[in-house]
Amino acid sequence: MRRHQLISALATAPMKVLRVVSVLLAIAPSAGICDGYFRCGPWLVSSDISLTELRKKCGEPSSKKVSIQDVFGFYGQKLGTTRVETWRYDRGSRAAAMIVTVVDGKIESIESESGDDRPDEP
Repeated sequence: MRRHQLISALATAPMKVLRVVSVLLAIAPSAGICDGYFRCGPWLVSSDISLTELRKKCGEPSSKKVSIQDVFGFYGQKLGTTRVETWRYDRGSRAAAMIVTVVDGKIESIESESGDDRPDEP
């Protein structure tokens, strides 16, 4: 390699590295946007879908709990109420149930049920 070719190659190497790092940084934040995925038949569902789409893909949940919670401002004043639903999808004996938290009609999170969350056996 001639000297000017070597200098040219060394000068463009940092640009190539910068390009790769930029692409990785652009992709990385999108990986953490959604807290959980789970499989319903052939589909993967996540917290960014609508309730209608969730029901279409997964059917009705095994159980639902509904609560109305007060919403308070920074100084403790009551601002209103919010409706919180917890939907449980049982997925058989080999997979943990999925817990879907719905706040005011929108999916807030989808998580795998931990041992502490399981309902008591009768």
